[in-house]
Amino acid sequence: MGRWRLYDSFDNSGKEREGRIKYVNLFSLIAWVILIIACINFMNLSTARSEQRAREVGVRKVLGAGKFKLIGQFIGESLFMSFLSTVLAVLFVLIVLGAFNGLVQKQLKLDILNPVHAGGLIAIALICGLVAGSYPAFYLSAFKPVQVLKGIRLKASGGAGLIRKGLVILQFTVSVMLIICTVIIYSQIQHTKNRNLGYDKNNLVYTGLQAKMKEHFNALKGDLLHTGTIQNACLSSQTVLQLGSNTGGFDWPGKDPNKQLLVSIDYVSPEFVSTMGMHINTGRDFYQGSLTDSNNVIINEAFAKAIHAKNIDGTIITNGNDKFTIVGVIDDFVANNVYASADPLIIFCQPKYANVLTVRFKPAADLKNGLAGFENVIKKNNPGFPVEYKFVDAEFAQYFKAETLIGTLAGIFASLAVVISCLGLFGLAAYTAERRTKEIGIRKVLGASAQGMAALLSREFVVLVIISCIIAFPLSWMIMNNWLQSYTYRVAIGWWIFALAGFAAVFIALLTVSYQAIKAALMNPVKSLRTE
Repeated sequence: MGRWRLYDSFDNSGKEREGRIKYVNLFSLIAWVILIIACINFMNLSTARSEQRAREVGVRKVLGAGKFKLIGQFIGESLFMSFLSTVLAVLFVLIVLGAFNGLVQKQLKLDILNPVHAGGLIAIALICGLVAGSYPAFYLSAFKPVQVLKGIRLKASGGAGLIRKGLVILQFTVSVMLIICTVIIYSQIQHTKNRNLGYDKNNLVYTGLQAKMKEHFNALKGDLLHTGTIQNACLSSQTVLQLGSNTGGFDWPGKDPNKQLLVSIDYVSPEFVSTMGMHINTGRDFYQGSLTDSNNVIINEAFAKAIHAKNIDGTIITNGNDKFTIVGVIDDFVANNVYASADPLIIFCQPKYANVLTVRFKPAADLKNGLAGFENVIKKNNPGFPVEYKFVDAEFAQYFKAETLIGTLAGIFASLAVVISCLGLFGLAAYTAERRTKEIGIRKVLGASAQGMAALLSREFVVLVIISCIIAFPLSWMIMNNWLQSYTYRVAIGWWIFALAGFAAVFIALLTVSYQAIKAALMNPVKSLRTE
């Protein structure tokens, strides 16, 4: 039973599938990806500061420090920052844990004294420190003391430059993919929420039938309508959102005797279709206030398609010795699974089996006063019982709780990835500006404008982001197209989503590097060239 929350999905043979645990695994993977992006940023920022630490490395080597000792020093600095970050992260988690629990509707806690938690944090800190510090350590320890102490500029290695650019491309590829995925998830949720449900879910309230409410329904309905805020009321055996009763055994002319069809059934009062705001395709509704339709039924489109009758109205369906005449066909409406197609349905005009009272308030009614009147009527007709009711639209929204949470978490992760990627881009921009200080000075002496220099320095990073988009677009399409296949009613992946994500990525990149580019372009060339 402890596994039901995360492992609640089974195939037709009863074999357990992943269930909700797939979301835990998905966001764990994304969290690790973001952590790796942060490590990449540390590498870029460390190498960007290499010119400032070159003399330090030269002096240490002259005084006898070996390469491996320097490597140990730099990795030690990285580990110190990693463990310090872990401590700060724990404090931050303690601060935001309450809000996060409210978001995911769970009571998670951070137990530092738990050996598993403590060991996991230490392992993460060690891994991040070693991964983030390894490349800068080997890069910085390789400086030659003669060159750096003479003030000779270090030549940028072509391989090192490609690695740094490749890391920035990787960062923005992940960021763009997360942006695209977040937009598509949000679009799918809104598409499912706002599509035609087959009925009007607004201003609908339902409550369970108690005591003599069913037997005195006509009087109860009259009192409800007399309040002036209620438009209609009806009885049904189930709520419109959950049709849990189904059966087989129905026959009709031309049915294949070797095939059985599982059909959902609902027992209602004559006002059901009109109260729900359903649309009748063919035929008629049940006669109001009459029990002459007790042997007549209304079906939905899914059942009409299943029986393949040329003229649906008047078709006789049987179940054992019972015969029923189809008098109308309504549009399919969403029930049970909001993501799947509608099941075949038969609606019987037999309110004696009803368990639920549903009322529709007038669109222009004051809902607060309307509910007060509704409660008074229920108490009058059903004294001694508490009045409990639910809104259909609020219950409908609960079906999207998991998807909405996924979309929110995806948005948070995407924002984190973008911010961290911008830090990496900022580091690379700082490194590039530092390496090209004299070049910028020469260009300005030869007449280059500050705007032209800023554009020159920014162009390189825009190219990197564009390359990231080229990689991210097809990968995102494949991932999200596969994800959407699980939905019967799904949104189309429009080109505008990729255009929006690409524009946002380029704009954010330009905003990030603009400070370094403008700073370098406005630098006085005399200062950068006076040592020449």
